[in-house]
Amino acid sequence: MMNITCFVIGMIGTNVYLIQDEATGKLAVIDPADHSDELLEQIEEHGGDVAYILLTHGHYDHIMGVAELCEKYHPTVCASRIELPVIEEPSYNLSKPHGITVAPFQVDRALEDGDTILLGETELRFMLTPGHTMGSGCYLTDECIFSGDTLFCTSVGRTDFPTSSMQDMMQSVERLKNLEGDYRVYPGHDMFTSLERERKHNPFMR
Repeated sequence: MMNITCFVIGMIGTNVYLIQDEATGKLAVIDPADHSDELLEQIEEHGGDVAYILLTHGHYDHIMGVAELCEKYHPTVCASRIELPVIEEPSYNLSKPHGITVAPFQVDRALEDGDTILLGETELRFMLTPGHTMGSGCYLTDECIFSGDTLFCTSVGRTDFPTSSMQDMMQSVERLKNLEGDYRVYPGHDMFTSLERERKHNPFMR
């Protein structure tokens, strides 16, 4: 079992997730968008044992807070192997077009499609879902999908950025649609949803 806390952080309102394995207390932060006193306070209140930073993709509004958390907690940073050039190249991660500097950090574990991450006794599986960027991905547990900017409530992520592809996005959404059963969906922006709701109401899943 795990606990999930969401923080809306950064200039364009990114959903940052703090997840905690109940059995061991180990923590992971998904897409730390920027500095947040509230997030840091909650990390400390939950024991401060940040084992992982999990990145769904490399755009600046999902990675601005990584370096700070790495300096303080020394977690293992995970991202898709294919996404590494996006994280590293300012024109790809969109920091350069917006006149923003992202503090450098190292990805410690480059993920392949289907790789698993063990957060205490909670297993998360990485699903490669390119489209929004070439190496975008989702993190799945038995009940949840952390979908980044791939799947939103009744929509999908934009595909007009460097390394984006609408064709790839549609294939990724089809993979998500075809997962067995239902999941709670925690996207990178805006409201939470469920996979079954998206199957019924998301025009990109029809």
